[in-house]
Amino acid sequence: MLPNALSRTKTDRLTIILYFLLVIGGLLMIHAVERPPDGYELDYAGMLGTLFGKQLVWFLISIAAWFGINLLIDRSVWVIGAYPIYAGTVLLLLLVLIFGKEINNARSWFSLFGFTFQPSELAKFGTCLAMAAYLSQWSEKMDRPGSILNGVALWAIPAALIILQPDPGSALVFSSFLLVMYREGLPRLLLIFGGFSALMFILGILQPPAILAGGLLMLLIFIMSFFVPRKQWLWIGGAAATAAAAIFLLSQGVGWPVLAGLLAIFIASASYHLLRKNRTVVTVAGIALVWGVLIATLANFTFNNVLMEHQQNRINAWLRPEGMNERGELYNVIQAKLAIAAGGLTGKGRYGGTMTRYDYVPEQETDFIFTAIGEAYGFMGSFTVIMLFLFLLWRLSIIAERQKLTFARAYAYGVVGIILIHVLVNIGMTMGLMPVIGIPLPFLSKGGSSLLSFTIMIAVLLKLDRHRETV
Repeated sequence: MLPNALSRTKTDRLTIILYFLLVIGGLLMIHAVERPPDGYELDYAGMLGTLFGKQLVWFLISIAAWFGINLLIDRSVWVIGAYPIYAGTVLLLLLVLIFGKEINNARSWFSLFGFTFQPSELAKFGTCLAMAAYLSQWSEKMDRPGSILNGVALWAIPAALIILQPDPGSALVFSSFLLVMYREGLPRLLLIFGGFSALMFILGILQPPAILAGGLLMLLIFIMSFFVPRKQWLWIGGAAATAAAAIFLLSQGVGWPVLAGLLAIFIASASYHLLRKNRTVVTVAGIALVWGVLIATLANFTFNNVLMEHQQNRINAWLRPEGMNERGELYNVIQAKLAIAAGGLTGKGRYGGTMTRYDYVPEQETDFIFTAIGEAYGFMGSFTVIMLFLFLLWRLSIIAERQKLTFARAYAYGVVGIILIHVLVNIGMTMGLMPVIGIPLPFLSKGGSSLLSFTIMIAVLLKLDRHRETV
């Protein structure tokens, strides 16, 4: 009889199948991307020195780690050891800043015996455990300011250390833990507030703060008109007419007088609501105005006065591609789009892609692996990969919701959030929908530390899931 750790009745086979489909697909694509146009002239020993060979070794290490987690490590280790593991990964992030190897202007790797390891990947796993441990404490509720700040600090600390490397792409992934916090009680208003802040930051790069302040005033005046108890249609019509007049005057070059007029109307509208004792509307509108203008001003100042030219160009390639140098910051995105388009409906075959075989797309074995899939297997192949990821996220969400313990549920949603951000950003940047910030496509991109980290995350989750009936 099989021991409980290997009980087939509790093992989520679909997740394991999806994992192996994605990993094996990644190995095949790395082999295709690296393969010379005339084929390999190496023996099996020589193949181990190639990118494919090294990824295969990391795959075997990952499988060994999977079996070790399932056979040798009790599930309680992850609960009890959550904070020590997290502290260990934070320590590695500190050490890599001092002793790490610099690659592509980022000190993010340890190098040993020809292999490199990126501790930021392991930090994602450590932070998953720490967030799960924190959120499972009975005294911590995500509707309290102190609890929210402590929860944010847990993932903000490793994110800040990763930014110092600098590796802003990997740091961005840690914002996915907001999903976990929301599932465990973070107020929806705070999530909306975070989205509003991100939107104003992006708009602050695109437009001067004064223009954004005018647009925000018009929007808030219009929204506040819906909360008038009587003759609401007159207020809504008046707000719309005010916005139309302001837009016309701004188009004619009338700036500050329009802004002053909009501010006066906003104050008058807020005063009316205060007289009606509708303080909530005024408070929310006032905070939105002050905070939105502040964030937009900060973003504009940072972009124009703090960021270096190549960093500005990378952001401009995403937000303002018109007029950018097609052989400069736009080159990667243009080549990626051409490679995906070249695949057509069914693709050119694994070794038939011109863009892939002759290295037209930079970093196509890592950040731009999706372009190789698009050229090799066309729309059908790209669609299949996206569906595999959607099925995996759907399955992991089901696993999360069926957990009886908060620790297991919070950990599962941490894994879901990390994979979701990776997939959205990586595939998005190959299509020009996201900035090129350099994060891998889970299980598919070359990168041993990434593959090992994601494998450990999945293995620990399935280990916890097999004991979900134990309370």
